[in-house]
Amino acid sequence: MDIAAIAGRAPVIPVLTIQEPETAVALAKALVKGGLPVLEITLRTEAALAALELIAQEVPDAIVGAGTVLNPGQLEQVQRAGARFGVSPGCTPDLAKAIGTSGLPFLPGVQTISEAMALADRGFHLLKFFPADIAGGTGWLKAAAAPLAGLRFCPTGGVGAETAPAYLALPNVACVGGSWVAPKDAVAARDWARIERLAAAASSLKRP
Repeated sequence: MDIAAIAGRAPVIPVLTIQEPETAVALAKALVKGGLPVLEITLRTEAALAALELIAQEVPDAIVGAGTVLNPGQLEQVQRAGARFGVSPGCTPDLAKAIGTSGLPFLPGVQTISEAMALADRGFHLLKFFPADIAGGTGWLKAAAAPLAGLRFCPTGGVGAETAPAYLALPNVACVGGSWVAPKDAVAARDWARIERLAAAASSLKRP
């Protein structure tokens, strides 16, 4: 699948910062069962790569990817771990070049019109808008829709259950990313039923 097909699988991509690898498989299964098969494991913890690899091996219905990919070295690491897509908060020329040769579906991050134009010139047409809440939110996306008519976005950063519907109502939004479907306290308590319910609610959100 290309990145557009991956983004089209569900309205919400859970953004997961996993502290303990032993929670990874149960967490992924709960989210997939709730209707969110596309999972982003952020490279913000020492457990991230191990968690990604476990999910890739043991949860076949999950489409697991890696977030916070910052450089070509990390891109290689996540591919070896079994990532099926990658996500970055921004994108350097070196990373963009590596993505182009890697063959890995990728969601590079932007915050400005110029960044979006630069990545569009490199062939990226679905972009992460980050951090969405403080970078202009739905207002930025509405304003960008006409000049960037060929681009679509995945807003991430401060998006929650209350604000996700407003983002998803915009025609240039493919999906949103957020962590609210896997609250830290629920993961710590191994409350997979609660996470499944949150995922089910998120998976029912409507897109244009």
